[in-house]
Amino acid sequence: MTGSGLLLVDKPGGMTSHDVVSRVRRLAGTRKVGHAGTLDPMATGLLIVGVNSSTRLLTYIVGADKEYLATIRLGSATTTDDAEGEETARADAEALAAVADEGIHAGIADLTGELQQIPSSVSAIKVDGKRAYARVRAGEEVVLKPRAVTVSEFELLAQRRTPDAIDLDVRVVCSSGTYIRSLARDLGAGLGVGGHLSALRRTRIGDYDVRDAHDLDTLDPETALLPAVDAATALFDRLDLTEEQAIDLTHGRRIHIADREGPGGVPVAAVAPTGHLVGLVEFRGKEARTLVNFPTDEIVTA
Repeated sequence: MTGSGLLLVDKPGGMTSHDVVSRVRRLAGTRKVGHAGTLDPMATGLLIVGVNSSTRLLTYIVGADKEYLATIRLGSATTTDDAEGEETARADAEALAAVADEGIHAGIADLTGELQQIPSSVSAIKVDGKRAYARVRAGEEVVLKPRAVTVSEFELLAQRRTPDAIDLDVRVVCSSGTYIRSLARDLGAGLGVGGHLSALRRTRIGDYDVRDAHDLDTLDPETALLPAVDAATALFDRLDLTEEQAIDLTHGRRIHIADREGPGGVPVAAVAPTGHLVGLVEFRGKEARTLVNFPTDEIVTA
């Protein structure tokens, strides 16, 4: 028996995000488990998992900005733009030696800001109803359309040079939908030596930090669960309701708030006098209407 809320998990390498969800389902004793923001098997770091009715919060978490620590290897390109793919091209030692530090910094600067980024062909984006990576594995050639993304910070932390490669440790803060391996690919292509992602760790999603996450091997959902009301009020502004207002929202009725108003489309966490999360609402002037309701009983039996 596990309540409704979020779990912050530090995903280990070698597992899919779905593997983590499957493990949490067993540990929490419920099928109602989902995650916000897929991490590739080779990646580690913060994976936010929703349990029971709090899976309804995940839609609002996916769009939050994210922070990553990554290692980009210049000198070779791969089929997947990361270390798990087959090498398709390799630069010689002379070409790598010709890559100046100034060129690396300029390339990083060019990939900072608002970009039109072409996702990796082995991404989970659907093409005519089928995942791009599935089409690639089936032998199809897939070229995805550019997507608007924002890389707000792209910082070079360290650099290591060998005759065969240049490894760059970087920190990236970006919008949802940004592919770090595409940044690695494009940086290497711009420098004329190819590039791919050799390591990736997600350190933050919105206000949630990997330092607060739990190791999967020792995860106890009962003690690690962030209750739905705490999760929602960490993400959104809080609206404390009267008992009558809580009942009205639960039944789908709009409520009038005389001393508060706000713009439409901005979720607000509506909390009952009992302290439980009634739902997410949005304001239209001084009226609030429900975006998504939450059950009053936050304990669900598998």
